[in-house]
Amino acid sequence: MRAGGCAVVDGGFATQLEKHGASINDPLWSALCLIKSPDLIKKVHLEYLEAGADVIVTSSYQATLPGFQSRGLSMEEAESLLKTSVRIAVEARDKFWTSAKRRAGNNYNRALVAASIGSYGAYLADGSEYSGNYGPDVSLEKLKDFHRRRLQVLVEAGPDLLAFETIPNKLEAQACAELLDEEGVSIPSWICFSSVNGENAPSGESFEECLNVINKSSRVGAVGINCAPPHFVLSLIQRFKLHTDKAIVVYPNSGEIWDGIAKKWLPSQCFDDDKFEVFTTRWRDAGASLIGGCCRTSPCTVRAISKVLKKEKS
Repeated sequence: MRAGGCAVVDGGFATQLEKHGASINDPLWSALCLIKSPDLIKKVHLEYLEAGADVIVTSSYQATLPGFQSRGLSMEEAESLLKTSVRIAVEARDKFWTSAKRRAGNNYNRALVAASIGSYGAYLADGSEYSGNYGPDVSLEKLKDFHRRRLQVLVEAGPDLLAFETIPNKLEAQACAELLDEEGVSIPSWICFSSVNGENAPSGESFEECLNVINKSSRVGAVGINCAPPHFVLSLIQRFKLHTDKAIVVYPNSGEIWDGIAKKWLPSQCFDDDKFEVFTTRWRDAGASLIGGCCRTSPCTVRAISKVLKKEKS
């Protein structure tokens, strides 16, 4: 990689879709565009590739089979939309790479496509991916059953990577890791947690506990943090390095806080693109191997991250 040993992950997807006029105030969130405006999804992927992303994440975070079926779609239609999320990203990557190769002195890598698998809480759309409180009726087997078919369909679609995102508790981390083993998935995967206090998983469980269940799986190649405030990230990388030998991936949000009940962003301690540029080097030096942005970050953020990492490498 031409990014100082780091891969650059893309940034906020829904944020960018909204900038282009998409209305996604919906339980399906950005996955709604798979139904209504797939061309916008490709446009956003291309913007992040142009900004220097080495990994683009599909628009399937909240694209679940029961979520689509609740909109009146058949199982076949729902599965087709999941596969479409991967196809659009692959087409965007291939289109961009064909043009990038023709540019003299380009500083791009051929990007990888990561299929996004959001947490059970993301499907519930009740903010529980930020609390980890799924209630007493949600067991390890229930979580495996929830993720199983979506995982199978996404794997069939042929992404380069699998990205389990905003996992809020040890139980779901264990379900994801064990499911990869049970299904014999050979595609490299990462599992990312959210964090609301910079110390523990949203459930209150320590990251040491959470990582212990993931460390048992050879199919999970990287672990990390996404959609947490950026000022938590440095100490969390240091903490993760104590408890795992796996690669570390971080893609925080801008620092604004999402109110999962009111469904709106609350103003908070925010990182602008210049701050992301400064902290990217610190995160890399602390041991992060993949760095990007999540909610409320943009192609400008990713360009800042890419610029500082690829400049140091060149």
